[in-house]
Amino acid sequence: AFAHTAAYDAAISGVLSGPRAQDPDGTVGASPYPQYLTLPFERAYGLRYGENPHQSGAFYVERGAPLGTIARAESLGAGGKELSFNNLVDADAALEAVRELDRPAAVVVKHTNPCGVAVADTPANAYRTARDADALSAFGGIVAFNVEVDEAAAKLLAETFLECVIAPTFSHAALEILRTKKNLRLLATGAWLAADHAALQYKRVGGGVVVQSRDATAVGEVTKGKVVTKRAPTPEELQSLDFAWRVGKHVKSNAIVLAKGTRTVGVGAGQMSRVVSVQIACEKAGEESKGSVLASDAFFPFPDGVEAAAKQGITAVAQPGGSVKDADVIAAADRLGLAMIMTGFRHFRH
Repeated sequence: AFAHTAAYDAAISGVLSGPRAQDPDGTVGASPYPQYLTLPFERAYGLRYGENPHQSGAFYVERGAPLGTIARAESLGAGGKELSFNNLVDADAALEAVRELDRPAAVVVKHTNPCGVAVADTPANAYRTARDADALSAFGGIVAFNVEVDEAAAKLLAETFLECVIAPTFSHAALEILRTKKNLRLLATGAWLAADHAALQYKRVGGGVVVQSRDATAVGEVTKGKVVTKRAPTPEELQSLDFAWRVGKHVKSNAIVLAKGTRTVGVGAGQMSRVVSVQIACEKAGEESKGSVLASDAFFPFPDGVEAAAKQGITAVAQPGGSVKDADVIAAADRLGLAMIMTGFRHFRH
């Protein structure tokens, strides 16, 4: 009883102290960060274990969670294994990434990092292209769509071992196919609402929690960015840079994304050195590096990253800029014939 009344009080406090709350004088509060933070969550279900088998775990749902989120998704699987801690975290990462993209799109995620992403004319072609961007890593992955999964897409999904597929809806024919995969989890989010940029994000640290506003959409940051090299990107390069930039926002830093058209060909994630992320992305891409474009989630501290990219045949780069070595990086790009855009926006992800 005490727990229920405490949760009720917390919900009231959260509404009254939220970013849209009014102060006693009738003005809207200037800060979304209240003096006291109480988060009302309700346990949805226990998990088989946590991030690792020796850890316990449970899934708690925020009261009033919006539609189109993991918390509101409906399980449509064949009754096999329940969603695990890692399934939930990876599915959320995949869902956030695919929401960023034009339709139809597919995102394949492993350990919260996109390993293959594509926008195509059909969900089947989007998934095939995303899977083939890194077929080795796609095995055992999580796949997210931003459109309904149809029969053609389901047939392709059934060819590979996957942990989970998440989409707004699944056609009846698609469900008949995918439910034959006994341990494949299927999540239907229903219609999506626009992202609430006033919503806050939380991360637990020892003895406390750090809170921040959402990292707003990356749409338009490349197309409105500043061309800093002698050569401007071609329309085709600009389209690919815009796509790679949106994907890069969802890759762990240091993040490098190589793309051709609206498909990734190589992803370098989570490296302590940016030039090493470039090298990994190029290694993943192989011959596909030639003629591709590159997006970097943060600035290049030295010209070495741009030089490594040009050596593999990359033709254009998008990056935030802001390094004390920007002039040296731009000079290297000009010397190597690269086009470069500086967006002025960084998208670290930790």
